[in-house]
Amino acid sequence: MRNLINKWNQMSLVKRIIIGLIIGIILAVTIPDTAKPIVIFGSLFVGALKAVAPILVFFLVTSAISQHKSGQQTNMKSILVLYLLGTFLAGLIAVVASFIFPITLTLGAVAENVTPPGGVVDVLKALLLNIVDNPVKALFNANYIGILSWAILLGIALKNAQQTTKIMIVNVSDALSQIVKWVINFAPLGIMGLVFDAIATQGLSALLSYGQLLAILVGCMVFVALVLNPIIAFVCMRKNPYPLVFKCLKNSGITAFFTRSSAANIPVNMKLCEELELDKDTYSVSIPLGATINMAGAAVTISVLTLAAVNTLGIHVDIGMAIILSVLSAISACGASGVAGGSLLLIPLACSLFGIPNDVAMQVVGVGFVVGVIQDSCETALNSSTDVLFTAVAEFAKRRKEEKKIEI
Repeated sequence: MRNLINKWNQMSLVKRIIIGLIIGIILAVTIPDTAKPIVIFGSLFVGALKAVAPILVFFLVTSAISQHKSGQQTNMKSILVLYLLGTFLAGLIAVVASFIFPITLTLGAVAENVTPPGGVVDVLKALLLNIVDNPVKALFNANYIGILSWAILLGIALKNAQQTTKIMIVNVSDALSQIVKWVINFAPLGIMGLVFDAIATQGLSALLSYGQLLAILVGCMVFVALVLNPIIAFVCMRKNPYPLVFKCLKNSGITAFFTRSSAANIPVNMKLCEELELDKDTYSVSIPLGATINMAGAAVTISVLTLAAVNTLGIHVDIGMAIILSVLSAISACGASGVAGGSLLLIPLACSLFGIPNDVAMQVVGVGFVVGVIQDSCETALNSSTDVLFTAVAEFAKRRKEEKKIEI
């Protein structure tokens, strides 16, 4: 038994996750009623990640800022540009794809208990209010914008603190990082429970009628992940980007696909950045920030479903309106919450650009929830893996300019 456990622990995490995934699928197809208790593994795994992520981010960012020395360079400006550029281009690609392959929807499903924002001003207002949120409330509600703002301010305030105080903060962040490693080791069991629950409760039959919509959504996201992002990475690094792209998709995208939460995947991304030997001062800020504003997948979802509603109602859209939609979807995507289904609530905002009534837009949101078992998983995998990708690209680009060796 001990030898079996040792062999299991010696396997890579990705291989263990794949094994858990296969077992979950087999149990869901063969004995869904008997194996139903394993759903608890998925709930415990996601719950543990969500529980540790806010406090981990707070102490990591506070530690990084307080330890930051004057004159020490970070890559935050470059990363921020990459985040915003990637999100806008993803929305533009989705618009182009929707023009090439126009689709219509059979409306009728109504999303309940959801309140969409009233406009772009509401989205921006919510973001600004989140910045000045009560720190305890921000931690409790996993408001990462608020957590970031307070962590940065506290880190700046602690720059002149005694070294013993800074060491204590570093020790706490290291301890929380160790807890995250323990949680991540249970990913195979967690993902087994998550995939079992998804297949056993929802199945795939409900998705067949929305096959074309899913094909456009997933196709755009795959194009962004395997074509657009590598092009951006190559332009910055002047090096074959695919080893880095595939590493990010494998180590970050797989867990994000099943947790369906960029926020819950922050600890996973932190660990991957550590494995890539990136600058901790940079990634301790860029990763939680990316979980909030780096939303290429959300921009794709908003653009595709909005244009599907436009086509369904027979509304004519010219190139100018399409470009405005790309910009709006990028801005709206930055306001999408880092939890499952966050981007769907912003579809009415984009629909309002074309004068589509709110009740019709909410029916489109209902369609989004139907296909969400696949759409939201792919969206989160793209969003979260790109956080690490662009953080690494910015640092590797800097190393290239300094004529240092780049190893992936």
